Amino acid sequence: MANENNDNVHENSIEDLVARYKDDVELLTKYLGYFELHLNKDDTQQKYNSSDLAHSMPFPVYDSELMNFVRDCESTKMIDRNYVYVYTRVGITNLKDELEFIDSAEIRDIADLAGILSKYIIEGRTKGVVWSEGVKNGVYYKLISKMQELIKKWS
Repeated sequence: MANENNDNVHENSIEDLVARYKDDVELLTKYLGYFELHLNKDDTQQKYNSSDLAHSMPFPVYDSELMNFVRDCESTKMIDRNYVYVYTRVGITNLKDELEFIDSAEIRDIADLAGILSKYIIEGRTKGVVWSEGVKNGVYYKLISKMQELIKKWS
């Protein structure tokens, strides 16, 4: 059957969603303490700038724990280059919308939560401040906490 996987679990059923995201969410939960500690703070990124580089652009240097988080995210199945479609489909246009969506998300929205995570990870590759914003504004903390809550509830 096209709608079933090898374990006889229907695609996008609650069982499928839990199985698909459980290990990745578990991997990322180890960063919750870090995100809570750095909430509303600007201390996860510094501009590398010295007199030796007087004629070059300053570039961001990130906290090593933030970089570990980014690498772990990139190793998961959650990162989706088509995250823009999630934002369009669910009507997210700003940070307030992101946080409200995260707060009200249910298990069936877990792929959309991964879409929000994807936006921050992918955009951070080219726009230096995005990774740090995700820490400061609480998006990473809320996302991972919500995903963990949903997985626990439906496991």
